[in-house]
Amino acid sequence: MDFESKIISREVSQLLWEMEKTVGTAESCTGGRIAEAIIAVPGASKYFKGGIICYVDEVKQSLLNVDAQVLEEKTAVNEEVACQMVVGACKTLNTNYAIAATGYAGPGGGSKEIPVGTIWLACGTPEKQVTMKLEEDHGRDINLAIATHSAMQMFLDFLKEESSEE
Repeated sequence: MDFESKIISREVSQLLWEMEKTVGTAESCTGGRIAEAIIAVPGASKYFKGGIICYVDEVKQSLLNVDAQVLEEKTAVNEEVACQMVVGACKTLNTNYAIAATGYAGPGGGSKEIPVGTIWLACGTPEKQVTMKLEEDHGRDINLAIATHSAMQMFLDFLKEESSEE
């Protein structure tokens, strides 16, 4: 993990400690990398409850309650699914917050409509989610690193906003 990512993980850790809140993850294409970034900081067991690696639609439906019709009509790579993954992770893991990722990291899997490199990220609570769409293909390893870093930064920004509202 690069230095900048460690700083983000520490900031997330500090905010969650101070707010006495919990987080979980729902990861498809990132396969646990976001959870790994969270637990890189000692003491993460105080606020990180766990993660669900939902690589296939069946798991998104059964564990996260993602709508089967949305998956069928829009595929798993869209904003609505990412938001449903956040809501489902919060409920399944009993957390205040969740971070989700779904996309095509490559080199295969994409289509003309949704090319490789398209990754939807979401974070938030069951009531409020924010999202981000990544669209550039830099190769699988870099796509996953960018997605993980972007998800953590997005969550940090979300937490800062939440803590200022308390």
